[in-house]
Amino acid sequence: MHETWEFLKELTNPESIIRYGGIALLLFVIFAETGLLVGFFLPGDSLVFVAGLICGTEPQLMDISIFTLATSLSLAAIAGNMTGYYFGKKVGTSLFTKDDNLIFKKRYLEITRSFYERHGGKSLVLGRFLPIIRTFAPILAGVIKMEMKIFLFYSVTGALLWICSLSVAGYYLGRITVVKENLEWIVIGLVVITTIPIISTYRKEQNTKA
Repeated sequence: MHETWEFLKELTNPESIIRYGGIALLLFVIFAETGLLVGFFLPGDSLVFVAGLICGTEPQLMDISIFTLATSLSLAAIAGNMTGYYFGKKVGTSLFTKDDNLIFKKRYLEITRSFYERHGGKSLVLGRFLPIIRTFAPILAGVIKMEMKIFLFYSVTGALLWICSLSVAGYYLGRITVVKENLEWIVIGLVVITTIPIISTYRKEQNTKA
């Protein structure tokens, strides 16, 4: 059990993912977080930021250009969304009646639906910057059978904005000594900032039901 817990801790640590798994694991994590139900707990925002930072400051770990990194991650994010969309389309509305388990929690889908009802297709863009939403938004789009060309537009736009903004920020800010020395605090800050809207949406959803 201890070994399993340590593995999960490493899997949610952005630096560990890159140092031990390289670009291959990095791409898989971005794909999983945006296309698989099991990916909602993965550190997407901080991972993309740290990847950009390492790309710019530690070429021995990631010897590729920032353009190649951003392009590869964007493609992985788009592929993840497509997978989520087709999964949602296949499963349909039965997903809303699925029992909770270790991986799937119905409240995550309800939070995403509430967010989608307020923002429509833009949820696929705005949701890229929010944990849980970015995992379940493409699935929900598939459930409601959003028109493919509209889904692709929002999906590609969201992926490019999310990946490019965070990876390029990490690439250039990582050259600043104070940023690199306080990376752990920056990662924690990103987690807190992106979690606040999720908590807010959940509370609004609960108040609506009350």
